Amino acid sequence: MKILQVSSARAFGGGERHLADLARGLSERGHEVFAALPPSSPLRDKLDPIPPRSVFTLPLLGALDLTSAARLARLARNHEIEIIHAHVARDYPPAALAARLAPRARLVITRHVLFPLGRIHRRALANVARVIAVSETVARLLRAQQIFPADKIRVVTNAVDLRRFDEARARFERESRARAQSRVPLRVGIVGELSEVKGQEDFVRAAAVIAARFGEGEGVEFVIVGEDASRAGENRARIEKLVAELGLTKQVRLLGRRDDVADVLASLDVLVSASRTESFGMAMAEASACGVPVVATATEGAREIVADGLTGLIVPIGDAQALAAAVISLLQDGPRRLALGARARESARARFGLGRMIEATERVYAEALGLR
Repeated sequence: MKILQVSSARAFGGGERHLADLARGLSERGHEVFAALPPSSPLRDKLDPIPPRSVFTLPLLGALDLTSAARLARLARNHEIEIIHAHVARDYPPAALAARLAPRARLVITRHVLFPLGRIHRRALANVARVIAVSETVARLLRAQQIFPADKIRVVTNAVDLRRFDEARARFERESRARAQSRVPLRVGIVGELSEVKGQEDFVRAAAVIAARFGEGEGVEFVIVGEDASRAGENRARIEKLVAELGLTKQVRLLGRRDDVADVLASLDVLVSASRTESFGMAMAEASACGVPVVATATEGAREIVADGLTGLIVPIGDAQALAAAVISLLQDGPRRLALGARARESARARFGLGRMIEATERVYAEALGLR
């Protein structure tokens, strides 16, 4: 198939990791993959399997960007594109118009988040062939909104490049054996774009409780991974201010955006997801693939990934004290922590393999094209 992936994403998160893995997997399976991205896209250096001549720069300025729609249509016609696949809500209408202007192309969209779509999408996306939801939770919301016919909605859960996380875990274990005689502090982390919805401030408040319980002598360090996509960096500034107010500048490190997230996750004893809402939670799936137990707030997405008491722990949303208590319980009980991590790894291998996601997406494309 000839497939055009469209994304105007300005920051690299779980949805963008999904797209990069999807493009790579489709290319490896013999499909001809193209991409349309804005000039400063963080995806540009993540799509290495796609030849540069197949990556196109478009403004992708929003739902009413008719210029980008016309250029998408021209690309689709010139390259005989069969599937136009859009991943960000503001790209759906231009992609839909492009599919109307390129009669051979069929429109597929992926919904990565739980925020409801607007009324504009009901008319603008009337020609959508299939809608992919990255979790059952997202699919339920889409069905409830009744913007798309229920028989067009398909659930294809996000996937993890298990090999990459196996290698990261193996590297960490080798390094741990090499420094077996030196004392290494316990490490707790949170991964995700810096924003109120991801709950980094609750994480810092929980860190204060944990640090007070263990004291400086025993040593627990906390890492916050993720970039601040706000215009003036106000999200990071707010977190840094709270860290300073709670006297945690020696224990909490803000690492920013990292290209070695797999290695960071493999180095953790516990991953925390403190989100207020979560459609899937890529970091939770990736930590599980590393054999790291997760303490997560009770979002719908977390409940699909974390089996409470088996592969991690679930706590109430917005409750920093409960978050701290759950993390402390795992840090104090090494055997339990390792057992949860081992079961999490087994679960990730069974549920989140990249091959499964690629094959399921291929089937959706085939349905959109009316193929058997």
